[in-house]
Amino acid sequence: MNDAFYMRRALALAERGAGYVCPNPMVGAVLVKQGRIIGEGWHARCGQPHAERNALANRTESATGATMYVTLEPCCHYGRTPPCTEAILEHKLARVVVGCLDPNAKVAGQGVQRLRAHGITVDVGLLESECRRQNEVFLHYITTGLPFVVMKYAMTLDGKIAAHTGDSRWVSGETARAHTHAMRSRLTGILVGIGTVLADDPLLSCRIAPQGDPPRSGRNPIRIVCDSHLRLPLCSALVRTAREIPLIAAHTDGTPDQAAALEAAGVTVWQCAARDGRVDLNDLMRRLGEAQIDSVLLEGGSALHWAALEAGIVQKLQVYIAPKLVGGAGAKSPIGGAGFEEMRSACLVSDSRLTSLDGDLLWEGYLHNAEGRDTPCSPD
Repeated sequence: MNDAFYMRRALALAERGAGYVCPNPMVGAVLVKQGRIIGEGWHARCGQPHAERNALANRTESATGATMYVTLEPCCHYGRTPPCTEAILEHKLARVVVGCLDPNAKVAGQGVQRLRAHGITVDVGLLESECRRQNEVFLHYITTGLPFVVMKYAMTLDGKIAAHTGDSRWVSGETARAHTHAMRSRLTGILVGIGTVLADDPLLSCRIAPQGDPPRSGRNPIRIVCDSHLRLPLCSALVRTAREIPLIAAHTDGTPDQAAALEAAGVTVWQCAARDGRVDLNDLMRRLGEAQIDSVLLEGGSALHWAALEAGIVQKLQVYIAPKLVGGAGAKSPIGGAGFEEMRSACLVSDSRLTSLDGDLLWEGYLHNAEGRDTPCSPD
């Protein structure tokens, strides 16, 4: 077994914290001595011990002279927990292999420097692309202060999200829909427009039964509705569950009475800046970032999708493609609005991946803006 084997094990351990550590990163650590794994750990929840300290706490023998494989640079500052570099020094490790550096200004290479200054061999960059991709949300949020936005939609092979009658249940199959719920659990927030709420009365919860090791059920995302004129019905499923699952209504010109009624029902109401008579999505992203909502799953309709692309807030696409043809000149496509006037102005997508989901296909890629510049989220 080589270095890459142990780092892949650390990546698998880090995944166990998905959805529970935000706005912290997911991190896994593996402790190896004389070719044997003697300790493993991962960051399980924000505010709890980090992966490195958990791996050391779980060791089966002395860690003196051992090698630690960790997906992200060990922290060297006091926060909710003490520095991991001090635990590594205390246990007299001989070598630390780091997947990628932490861009947090409080770390940013200083963790590696501290370990090297005390005689520990530190190698950086093993499986770096995989480590960065796993923490693409954290890397974007810590460097921009803005949420990492994933635009998600399901469509047929001819690019329709519904029949011409509006019927959309279901475009994709059961496995694809289960994958969507896994994404709801993984990301901190979910964003829709008021049109989706009025048409479908969605709950926007995460329906995942307990699974994994340790077993955990899905985590509900914070629900966010772009509702410029505060038309959100008090009888809607979202409002009726606002005290159990957080709900934010973002508006521009709702009345004080409308806002008070929603707040009395447990809804958090934000008045945002306006753009073209609607919620300015850049202002909303700034507010969400300040509230430590580090990631958003955008499950809007075609109008909100276009507005998000036009505002330049989307980092990643997730498109579920069903092997169906529905036709219809009036059937909706995933992205509406005015659209770009010229093909050369179109948003570009790169670094794409295709995954089979029981007959459906999941296509994922990262957005460039209209000028072709990479978005800050690029994992490579």
